Amino acid sequence: MNHDLSSTPDDTSSEAPYARLTPECVLDAIDSVLIPTGRRTDGRMLALNSYENRVYQVGVEDGSPLVAKFYRPARWSDEAILEEHAFVEELAAREIPAVPALAFERRTLHTFDGFRFAVFERRGGRAPDLDRNDTLEWIGRFIGRIHAVGAMEPYRARPALDIQTFGYEPRAWLLEHGFVPADVRTAWETAVNLALEGVEAAFERAGDVRTLRLHGDCHPSNLLWTDAGPHFVDFDDSRMGPAIQDLWLLLPGDRAGASRALTDLLAGYEDFCEFEPRELHLIEALRTLRLIHYCAWLARRWHDPAFPAAFPWFNTQRYWEDRILELREQIGAMQEGPLWPV
Repeated sequence: MNHDLSSTPDDTSSEAPYARLTPECVLDAIDSVLIPTGRRTDGRMLALNSYENRVYQVGVEDGSPLVAKFYRPARWSDEAILEEHAFVEELAAREIPAVPALAFERRTLHTFDGFRFAVFERRGGRAPDLDRNDTLEWIGRFIGRIHAVGAMEPYRARPALDIQTFGYEPRAWLLEHGFVPADVRTAWETAVNLALEGVEAAFERAGDVRTLRLHGDCHPSNLLWTDAGPHFVDFDDSRMGPAIQDLWLLLPGDRAGASRALTDLLAGYEDFCEFEPRELHLIEALRTLRLIHYCAWLARRWHDPAFPAAFPWFNTQRYWEDRILELREQIGAMQEGPLWPV
């Protein structure tokens, strides 16, 4: 999870990044943009489930609650955050159900006491029923609409999801910073190297795949369902990448079930955006890259007290042994061949 304020892809300072973000600081920050509009917070605040950033539901006097996101220091440049805001606003303007950042004095990105933050309308919803064919087709239609807009122009400040950023770079970082225990380091390095060879081969089989602006992290928790259908939240990981990235995260784990689900997703998707079947070669490759990237993401955040509390199993001997087995399974999955719709 990267991109820079300098050339450093993540906040790796020794200081806990949110140590100064007290409840008083959060409320004062929101008031700094609300009070000029004649509103203010009412003192209610609820921390929402987020580890990368800090996200809060905040009560507003005589109004609906708002959601505030405080961005992790040093992760994204201002330009990268604003580029994401502009993309989501572009989607919302086309009546695609995404939740844009609210503008105050024509700005969507604000600063208070050294923290950058954005404010959003609160949108509720429940988890989608991904066992329903019509639900998957409905979701596919909206992802197709997102991608039709995403293909209109590229990101310039945000990075791509590719082998370098999600594979080679996190592998090098983990090894350079000594996170892999010495007695399993050789086995892990061998497994990750073979896995990346498999990823390279999968991308070669897929050929010259188009990249576009994606949601980037389109798993069921970032897709909320209402009686009016789905809406998409948390574009924080939005970046350039192949279209299949926003589809495979919605598939079940078994191959037969994934094939059926993909058929339903694509039935809706292709109403609005053409899908290139060669991208199916990338599903297991992208899963492999996500697994490698996730290890480095946890390691890079380990100085944040929220991470040891939430992920106590990370960086144990058992953890790395399980990752070796996982990578070996992925090597086999990539050799098995691509998933095809039924």
